[in-house]
Amino acid sequence: MGKSDIFGWLVRRSPWPWWIAPAAVLGALSGHVARAAPDGGMDNAIVVRAARTWLAGGSPYDDPHFLYLPGAVLAAAPQALLPQTLVRVLVPCAVTACLVAAWACALRLHRVPLGSRLAVLGLTALAAGFAPFAHLVRLGNWTVSAALALPLALLLAGRDRWVAAGAVIGATLAVKPLLAPVALLFVCARRWRALAVLLAVPAVVSVLCALALPDPAGFVTRTLPFLLHGDDAFVRLYEASPAAVLPRLGVPAALARALALAACAAGTACAWLRWRRGGPGPLRLAETACGLMLSAFLVSRPSYDHYLVVVLPLLLAGLPCAGAVARGPWFWLALVPQLPGVTWPFLEPVTRRAFRDALTLVALALAVARTARPGPPRGSDPAPVRTGAAVPVSSGAGSDPAF
Repeated sequence: MGKSDIFGWLVRRSPWPWWIAPAAVLGALSGHVARAAPDGGMDNAIVVRAARTWLAGGSPYDDPHFLYLPGAVLAAAPQALLPQTLVRVLVPCAVTACLVAAWACALRLHRVPLGSRLAVLGLTALAAGFAPFAHLVRLGNWTVSAALALPLALLLAGRDRWVAAGAVIGATLAVKPLLAPVALLFVCARRWRALAVLLAVPAVVSVLCALALPDPAGFVTRTLPFLLHGDDAFVRLYEASPAAVLPRLGVPAALARALALAACAAGTACAWLRWRRGGPGPLRLAETACGLMLSAFLVSRPSYDHYLVVVLPLLLAGLPCAGAVARGPWFWLALVPQLPGVTWPFLEPVTRRAFRDALTLVALALAVARTARPGPPRGSDPAPVRTGAAVPVSSGAGSDPAF
């Protein structure tokens, strides 16, 4: 079977029994978290606890591990009013549903049918074969909002609805500023009106919500310094950025920060070059956005393994597109450290998994940075692959007049 036949087989419609596999994996994962985590996940509990503190008249930023903007406090308030038995079931189910929706948006961005074999096998692989996916569900971390917002925004941008895309990113930033680097994508595309919406939404929401808090400037005076310096000894053990991992290997902290900043700058430059290189719309959007996000993860403090879930569905869904990152060996080699159930020598303690996470982060960033090289896409299929009378999946997965 040739390469075209393999990818053509992947994008053809799958028989319904195939969906039993991802449904079983996702159901088991959500059910386990609902039984094992009485608070719906440790990270979600931090946000809910901050909301309860606010409802009781205190400042949510008294908790140094509450790293969210003021909008998250009001967003978590409904959870704070619900019975705990209901929260422990709703949170893992909601996180799982958001991740499934993110995968669906990533597929549609690349013009891949939702009923295809790739949709089924990719979702199963993410849930069962990529450890950060399960970690995100177990923690109930609000990174899931970014994981859903990024492919949704790129899907809208790919349909030339940039203002709507900016509103989606802005709404997510109003809760958690993880997707802030994506603003550079709007700069690259010169979508100034959409960029204004992206910046205005979190600014307005944050100011209005901050006025409702007893400590309106808490995010700036307490949380922002923590995010810039990452000086929490407990958090540092789980950070995946080279700025946090290299000092644990004996590299001076100042040198580690300099190397991380240099890597971030190089990755950002490669993302800009990838955009300038042009090419098919979906790949151009996905690879530029993922390059910007991975570059930020290299230097951000903190930077956790589940941040990778924000970019991986977008890269994996591009598999049918010729020249995509997922068609290269380095993409798959980068994911090897994240195989669940594999015990690596000298990395057995859970506090050492950051070394594996850093390796995956750096390798993925390098794999995406390679797309900045000039020239036509490598490994182009000789002919488009069609799925019956449905949408064609060609070397560029379609074209868009906006590009």
